[in-house]
Amino acid sequence: MRKINKIEPSAPVMPTRKKVAAYARVSEEKGRTLHSLSAQVSFYSKYIQTHREWEYAGVYADEGISGTTEDRDEFKRLLEDCDAGKIDIVLTKSISRFARNTVDLLQTVRHLRDIGVEVRFEKENINSMSGDGELMLSILASFAQEESRSTSENVKWAIRRNFQKGKPNSFCIYGYRWNGEHFVIEPEEAKIVKLIYDNFLKGMSAEQTEVQLEEMGVKSYTGGRFSNTSIRAILKNEKYTGNMLLQKGFIEDHITHKLKPNNGELPQYWVEDSHEAIIDLETYEKVQAEIARRRELGVFANPSINTTCFTSKIKCGNCGVSYRRSGKRQSKHSSDVYYIWTCQTKDRKGVSECSAKNIPEKILQGACAQVLGLEEFDEDFFLDQVEKVVVNGKDELIFHLHDGSVIPQHWKSTARKDWWTPEARAAKSAYSKKNPRSSGNITCFTGKINCSKCEQNLRRNTSPRVSGQKAHHWRCPPHTDCGHSGLEENMLKTISSDVLSIKEFDEGIFKEKVDSITVVSNTELLFQLKDGSKITKQWQFKRRQPAWSEERKKRQAEKMKAAWRKKHEQNKDN
Repeated sequence: MRKINKIEPSAPVMPTRKKVAAYARVSEEKGRTLHSLSAQVSFYSKYIQTHREWEYAGVYADEGISGTTEDRDEFKRLLEDCDAGKIDIVLTKSISRFARNTVDLLQTVRHLRDIGVEVRFEKENINSMSGDGELMLSILASFAQEESRSTSENVKWAIRRNFQKGKPNSFCIYGYRWNGEHFVIEPEEAKIVKLIYDNFLKGMSAEQTEVQLEEMGVKSYTGGRFSNTSIRAILKNEKYTGNMLLQKGFIEDHITHKLKPNNGELPQYWVEDSHEAIIDLETYEKVQAEIARRRELGVFANPSINTTCFTSKIKCGNCGVSYRRSGKRQSKHSSDVYYIWTCQTKDRKGVSECSAKNIPEKILQGACAQVLGLEEFDEDFFLDQVEKVVVNGKDELIFHLHDGSVIPQHWKSTARKDWWTPEARAAKSAYSKKNPRSSGNITCFTGKINCSKCEQNLRRNTSPRVSGQKAHHWRCPPHTDCGHSGLEENMLKTISSDVLSIKEFDEGIFKEKVDSITVVSNTELLFQLKDGSKITKQWQFKRRQPAWSEERKKRQAEKMKAAWRKKHEQNKDN
């Protein structure tokens, strides 16, 4: 009898190496430098690579960012890579480097633990996978959060002490340079500041000044493009008068770090003659008065915005915002524009946010004339009489007049009738013939084959064959009596390939080069190419064979019955 012995594998099974990454962060709050960050990155890179059982997965480092997690790009990238399975272990120096918000810390660590990623905190000697890891994290993270709050309060105290001494917190301002004690004028930039103020008092908008500065090649303080937002900030900054208003805003929460305007919650400090002025106080006050006047006028104060008598007066009854004017050409060959008014919320965010109905401008003008008792709409009379028009529901406009009266007016849209002119209808018909919508019978030949007798486009007909396949023919419409036999589609492809000098038929080449095919007769086709040339091709349809004998008819009938029976059974099974 044969004897069989099992030979055990002798090759050792190598353990799977863990993919290890590290996270490092330095904060500006404690004065840490870039050297500190590079030292952390260098340390962790060497430390991970000295462990043979580990596979280096990188070091993620954020520079000069607070301990909250919202703005740390590298920290976010670390979490994304953990989710993608690229990391098994995360090393970090301490809990405060990872997060100072207890809630954020626990949520992040729990999420990583759920996906099998371990976090090790070096200073606290905590492993997130250990039994008491979460308890220790909760306690120590609370201390880290309190440390962050304490540090924030100390920083705030130092800043407010400087305010009391008349020292600003921000030292970067266009037109000046800080010399350690006070602001010193930068002559070239001061000229631009004066130009901005002068333009505004001449009636120019911030957008117009933005275009002018771009044409002049003027750059902002950071070397970028001078935006209209920066221009508006310069117009409102009192420091250009040689005075300073300190503590205009404050950080309310040390976790979110969001700046809140100081509306009386904290004291403010007005420092007079703190530095040399670029703009005199009288000019600055004139600019502030003009800003207030333009704010009251709204969009009408900005000449770069096209306005009409309806601007800011048509209000949405659903969301309360103003309607906006938009228009489109009635045809490509016409200069006429068809205007409609639509809710801005609907226009920006879609129907899901606001379902208010659009109103054609002609309908709006007609409704206004009817309410005001005018034969024709008059813009000046409308502005004089009407305070606002509220679009209520689908068919009602509510007019609020300056005398306090409220008048409802029903309306019905004629937009389709106004837009659907004979010219637009003809243009649409021509486009549809050239660009038919996709369906089962639409091919590259659709709209391109026409009959010389009835001048109609040939249509695609499909009929089943005994073999189960489908046969496609192109024929004139049924109501015509042209006497043309159907063009078999495969034959049509062969002839087209011959005309285009290609080995196999290609729909893309056909659409690109062939403009139309005219069926001249039962033996002749005329190809009109898009380059202007014409090519005539002969074709011959297959005539019916001599009449079938009774025996052949019987055999064919049996074949058809068998084919139909098989198809019926298959459909029944399905």
